[in-house]
Amino acid sequence: MRMLDYALREGWASLWRGRGSSAFAIVAIALAIIVLGSLLLVTWNIERLLARWTSAAEFSVYLQDEATSEQRGAIEALIDDSRVADGREYVSKADALTRFRREFTELASLATGFEDNPFPASVEVRIRPDADNDGRADALVRRVATLPGVADVRYDREWLARIASGLAVVRGTGLALALLMALAAAVTVASVVRLGLQARRDEIEIMQLVGSPIAFIRGPFVAEGVLQGGVGASIALGLLWLGFAAVRAGWGVDLGALLDGDSMQFLPARFCASLVAGGMTVGGVGGFAAARHAV
Repeated sequence: MRMLDYALREGWASLWRGRGSSAFAIVAIALAIIVLGSLLLVTWNIERLLARWTSAAEFSVYLQDEATSEQRGAIEALIDDSRVADGREYVSKADALTRFRREFTELASLATGFEDNPFPASVEVRIRPDADNDGRADALVRRVATLPGVADVRYDREWLARIASGLAVVRGTGLALALLMALAAAVTVASVVRLGLQARRDEIEIMQLVGSPIAFIRGPFVAEGVLQGGVGASIALGLLWLGFAAVRAGWGVDLGALLDGDSMQFLPARFCASLVAGGMTVGGVGGFAAARHAV
């Protein structure tokens, strides 16, 4: 504890003395954390939305306009007998038009220029989670698509899988960029700490002559890097919050509609703590790399 207290006090004093040069390291770490935090903020909210859509996954069976009641009955009987559905609902052509006008008020005028109702009747089927996991839902979709009277079958899982795949690509690309920026930040921290080390070379030589432990000599420089990382990460989180608040204030209603009535949320506390810890780790690595030249 004595060594840790000494390292933190000396590290903070060194950071304050060289605050002009330390600002470059703090900014570098803050930029890396902003990139990673923005990526987490966007992907986390999208994953929340995907999880909710996945839990309510369904497929829609669109009927031909000339489909008979017997054909519709055969379709519904197959769905009921499959033990895949958790429920189903028949949506008539009139109901489909009413729903479109209610949910898409800005586009409602597009559906008024037709002599006939352009929307098909459909049977909307809610899928049981176990049936989706073991492939029975996919098999049912393929069987229903071949029945007479069926115009088309749309399965939510197909486009949800595409969104999840695209999200994985975005996450991987953003993570690679954040890692590169973190490496650059660590190099910047090492350079700044090494400048302080050179300025204290005489003091270090005296400590060596009196037999000071290596931990007491190197510790302040590692602590200085950790403190730079903590300050940079804290600044980054503050800027992320301000940006998030501005976006929600300006486009909150539109984002709510895009998120299916939900509101965009800021990163949970565990993510924020991880970002601060990551910034401190990056700074600590840079400080340790520079401190190795002290002895």
